[in-house]
Amino acid sequence: MRSAREELAALARAGGAQLLELPAAEDPRSAAVLILFGVLDRVPSERVAHDAAVSRDLDVLLLSRAATLRSHPGQVAFPGGRVDDGDADAIAAALREAREETGLNPRGVEVLGALPAVPIAFSRHLVTPVLAWWRDPSPVRVMDEGESSAVFRAPVADLLDRANRGVTVIRRDGREWRGPAFTVADEGGTHLVWGFTAMVLDALFERLGWTEPWDRERVVPLEGY
Repeated sequence: MRSAREELAALARAGGAQLLELPAAEDPRSAAVLILFGVLDRVPSERVAHDAAVSRDLDVLLLSRAATLRSHPGQVAFPGGRVDDGDADAIAAALREAREETGLNPRGVEVLGALPAVPIAFSRHLVTPVLAWWRDPSPVRVMDEGESSAVFRAPVADLLDRANRGVTVIRRDGREWRGPAFTVADEGGTHLVWGFTAMVLDALFERLGWTEPWDRERVVPLEGY
Protein backbone atom coordinates (compact mmCIF):
# COMPACT_ATOMS: atom_id res chain seq x y z
CA MET A 1 0.00 0.00 0.00
CA ARG A 2 1.32 3.43 -0.94
CA SER A 3 1.31 6.31 1.52
CA ALA A 4 -0.43 9.61 0.85
CA ARG A 5 2.91 11.20 0.04
CA GLU A 6 3.73 8.48 -2.46
CA GLU A 7 0.34 8.81 -4.14
CA LEU A 8 0.67 12.59 -4.36
CA ALA A 9 4.21 12.29 -5.75
CA ALA A 10 3.02 9.79 -8.38
CA LEU A 11 0.25 12.18 -9.43
CA ALA A 12 2.73 15.05 -9.71
CA ARG A 13 5.12 12.94 -11.80
CA ALA A 14 2.34 11.78 -14.11
CA GLY A 15 1.30 15.32 -15.00
CA GLY A 16 -1.18 14.67 -17.76
CA ALA A 17 -4.51 16.41 -18.18
CA GLN A 18 -5.59 19.41 -16.17
CA LEU A 19 -7.36 18.78 -12.91
CA LEU A 20 -10.18 21.03 -14.08
CA GLU A 21 -11.54 21.67 -17.55
CA LEU A 22 -12.53 25.33 -17.35
CA PRO A 23 -13.07 28.02 -20.00
CA ALA A 24 -9.91 29.74 -21.18
CA ALA A 25 -9.06 33.09 -19.64
CA GLU A 26 -8.46 36.04 -21.97
CA ASP A 27 -4.94 37.48 -21.69
CA PRO A 28 -4.38 35.72 -18.33
CA ARG A 29 -1.87 36.63 -15.65
CA SER A 30 0.26 33.80 -14.28
CA ALA A 31 -0.34 32.71 -10.69
CA ALA A 32 0.45 29.72 -8.49
CA VAL A 33 -0.92 28.08 -5.35
CA LEU A 34 0.83 25.79 -2.89
CA ILE A 35 -1.21 22.67 -2.07
CA LEU A 36 0.71 21.55 0.99
CA PHE A 37 -0.11 18.20 2.57
CA GLY A 38 1.48 16.56 5.58
CA VAL A 39 1.23 16.19 9.33
CA LEU A 40 0.61 19.85 10.11
CA ASP A 41 0.12 19.41 13.84
CA ARG A 42 -0.15 16.69 16.46
CA VAL A 43 -3.95 16.70 16.65
CA PRO A 44 -5.30 13.87 14.45
CA SER A 45 -8.79 13.75 13.03
CA GLU A 46 -11.27 11.74 15.06
CA ARG A 47 -12.49 10.13 11.84
CA VAL A 48 -11.04 7.20 9.90
CA ALA A 49 -11.17 7.70 6.13
CA HIS A 50 -12.21 4.89 3.78
CA ASP A 51 -8.89 4.95 1.89
CA ALA A 52 -6.02 3.60 3.96
CA ALA A 53 -3.62 6.13 2.42
CA VAL A 54 -5.52 8.91 4.20
CA SER A 55 -4.22 8.69 7.74
CA ARG A 56 -5.94 10.47 10.61
CA ASP A 57 -3.06 12.97 10.82
CA LEU A 58 -3.02 13.92 7.13
CA ASP A 59 -3.82 17.61 6.68
CA VAL A 60 -3.78 20.28 3.98
CA LEU A 61 -2.86 23.91 4.69
CA LEU A 62 -5.50 26.57 3.98
CA LEU A 63 -6.10 30.21 4.80
CA SER A 64 -9.11 32.50 4.96
CA ARG A 65 -8.79 35.75 3.04
CA ALA A 66 -9.54 39.00 4.85
CA ALA A 67 -13.13 40.19 4.55
CA THR A 68 -11.90 43.66 3.55
CA LEU A 69 -10.20 42.54 0.34
CA ARG A 70 -11.69 43.67 -2.97
CA SER A 71 -11.01 40.30 -4.63
CA HIS A 72 -12.62 37.16 -3.17
CA PRO A 73 -13.12 38.62 0.35
CA GLY A 74 -13.48 36.07 3.13
CA GLN A 75 -12.95 33.07 0.88
CA VAL A 76 -10.86 30.09 1.93
CA ALA A 77 -7.87 29.55 -0.33
CA PHE A 78 -4.56 27.81 -0.73
CA PRO A 79 -1.53 30.01 -0.06
CA GLY A 80 -0.48 31.58 -3.33
CA GLY A 81 -0.68 34.52 -5.68
CA ARG A 82 0.66 36.02 -8.88
CA VAL A 83 4.00 35.04 -10.36
CA ASP A 84 6.29 38.07 -10.05
CA ASP A 85 9.11 39.03 -12.41
CA GLY A 86 11.61 38.05 -9.72
CA ASP A 87 10.26 34.50 -9.39
CA ALA A 88 12.19 31.79 -11.20
CA ASP A 89 8.98 29.93 -12.00
CA ALA A 90 5.52 29.08 -10.66
CA ILE A 91 6.97 26.83 -7.96
CA ALA A 92 9.15 29.65 -6.66
CA ALA A 93 6.13 31.97 -6.67
CA ALA A 94 3.99 29.49 -4.71
CA LEU A 95 6.68 29.05 -2.05
CA ARG A 96 7.31 32.79 -1.77
CA GLU A 97 3.63 33.59 -1.42
CA ALA A 98 3.15 30.82 1.15
CA ARG A 99 6.03 32.18 3.22
CA GLU A 100 4.68 35.73 3.00
CA GLU A 101 1.11 34.69 3.89
CA THR A 102 1.69 32.01 6.54
CA GLY A 103 5.27 32.40 7.74
CA LEU A 104 6.19 28.80 6.90
CA ASN A 105 9.82 27.91 6.31
CA PRO A 106 10.16 26.83 2.65
CA ARG A 107 13.19 24.71 3.52
CA GLY A 108 10.88 22.27 5.27
CA VAL A 109 8.68 21.90 2.18
CA GLU A 110 9.32 19.10 -0.30
CA VAL A 111 7.96 20.12 -3.68
CA LEU A 112 6.48 17.06 -5.40
CA GLY A 113 5.75 18.81 -8.67
CA ALA A 114 3.60 21.29 -10.54
CA LEU A 115 0.35 20.24 -12.21
CA PRO A 116 -0.89 21.74 -15.50
CA ALA A 117 -2.08 25.32 -15.07
CA VAL A 118 -5.81 25.94 -14.66
CA PRO A 119 -7.49 28.99 -16.26
CA ILE A 120 -9.83 31.18 -14.21
CA ALA A 121 -11.73 33.30 -16.72
CA PHE A 122 -13.48 35.46 -14.10
CA SER A 123 -10.26 36.88 -12.65
CA ARG A 124 -8.19 36.37 -15.83
CA HIS A 125 -5.55 34.18 -14.21
CA LEU A 126 -3.76 31.01 -15.24
CA VAL A 127 -3.08 29.21 -11.96
CA THR A 128 -0.44 26.51 -11.52
CA PRO A 129 -1.21 24.09 -8.64
CA VAL A 130 2.02 23.09 -6.89
CA LEU A 131 1.77 19.84 -4.96
CA ALA A 132 4.01 19.66 -1.91
CA TRP A 133 4.69 17.66 1.25
CA TRP A 134 5.57 19.24 4.57
CA ARG A 135 8.72 17.29 5.40
CA ASP A 136 9.71 19.48 8.35
CA PRO A 137 6.73 21.51 9.61
CA SER A 138 7.29 25.03 10.91
CA PRO A 139 4.89 27.35 12.78
CA VAL A 140 2.29 29.15 10.67
CA ARG A 141 0.07 32.13 11.43
CA VAL A 142 -1.57 35.14 9.85
CA MET A 143 1.27 37.38 8.70
CA ASP A 144 -0.79 40.31 7.39
CA GLU A 145 -4.28 40.87 8.79
CA GLY A 146 -5.03 43.02 5.77
CA GLU A 147 -4.61 39.93 3.59
CA SER A 148 -5.74 36.98 5.72
CA SER A 149 -7.99 36.42 8.72
CA ALA A 150 -6.95 32.84 9.53
CA VAL A 151 -4.36 30.19 8.66
CA PHE A 152 -5.43 26.68 9.55
CA ARG A 153 -5.04 22.95 8.96
CA ALA A 154 -7.82 20.99 7.32
CA PRO A 155 -7.79 17.26 8.15
CA VAL A 156 -8.27 15.38 4.88
CA ALA A 157 -10.32 12.65 6.58
CA ASP A 158 -12.77 15.36 7.69
CA LEU A 159 -12.92 16.93 4.23
CA LEU A 160 -13.85 13.53 2.78
CA ASP A 161 -16.68 13.02 5.26
CA ARG A 162 -20.07 13.24 3.50
CA ALA A 163 -21.33 15.26 6.48
CA ASN A 164 -18.88 18.01 5.49
CA ARG A 165 -19.58 17.97 1.76
CA GLY A 166 -22.18 19.61 -0.44
CA VAL A 167 -22.57 22.10 -3.26
CA THR A 168 -22.89 25.85 -3.42
CA VAL A 169 -25.32 27.46 -5.85
CA ILE A 170 -25.03 30.93 -7.37
CA ARG A 171 -27.87 32.30 -9.49
CA ARG A 172 -27.32 35.44 -11.53
CA ASP A 173 -28.98 36.89 -14.62
CA GLY A 174 -31.06 33.77 -15.11
CA ARG A 175 -28.03 31.48 -14.94
CA GLU A 176 -27.03 28.97 -12.28
CA TRP A 177 -23.55 27.90 -11.21
CA ARG A 178 -23.00 24.88 -8.99
CA GLY A 179 -19.72 23.81 -7.45
CA PRO A 180 -18.41 21.49 -4.74
CA ALA A 181 -18.10 22.74 -1.18
CA PHE A 182 -16.51 21.57 2.06
CA THR A 183 -16.95 22.71 5.65
CA VAL A 184 -13.98 22.70 8.02
CA ALA A 185 -14.17 23.31 11.76
CA ASP A 186 -11.25 24.65 13.80
CA GLU A 187 -10.71 26.73 16.93
CA GLY A 188 -11.87 29.85 15.11
CA GLY A 189 -15.18 28.36 14.02
CA THR A 190 -16.42 26.74 10.83
CA HIS A 191 -14.96 27.64 7.44
CA LEU A 192 -16.73 27.11 4.12
CA VAL A 193 -14.43 26.04 1.30
CA TRP A 194 -15.96 26.70 -2.13
CA GLY A 195 -15.11 28.13 -5.53
CA PHE A 196 -11.72 27.41 -7.10
CA THR A 197 -10.20 25.93 -3.93
CA ALA A 198 -13.03 23.45 -3.44
CA MET A 199 -12.97 22.53 -7.13
CA VAL A 200 -9.25 21.75 -6.95
CA LEU A 201 -9.63 19.69 -3.76
CA ASP A 202 -12.58 17.79 -5.23
CA ALA A 203 -10.66 17.05 -8.45
CA LEU A 204 -7.54 16.03 -6.53
CA PHE A 205 -9.46 13.62 -4.32
CA GLU A 206 -11.13 12.12 -7.39
CA ARG A 207 -7.82 11.72 -9.24
CA LEU A 208 -6.20 10.10 -6.18
CA GLY A 209 -9.11 7.77 -5.58
CA TRP A 210 -9.75 9.15 -2.11
CA THR A 211 -13.30 10.40 -2.70
CA GLU A 212 -16.03 8.86 -0.57
CA PRO A 213 -19.75 8.80 -1.45
CA TRP A 214 -21.45 12.13 -0.74
CA ASP A 215 -24.72 13.87 -1.48
CA ARG A 216 -24.23 15.96 -4.62
CA GLU A 217 -27.70 17.47 -4.22
CA ARG A 218 -27.09 18.85 -0.72
CA VAL A 219 -26.93 22.63 -1.01
CA VAL A 220 -24.69 24.52 1.41
CA PRO A 221 -25.92 28.11 1.94
CA LEU A 222 -23.60 30.74 0.53
CA GLU A 223 -24.11 34.10 2.19
CA GLY A 224 -23.45 37.29 0.28
CA TYR A 225 -23.52 35.81 -3.21
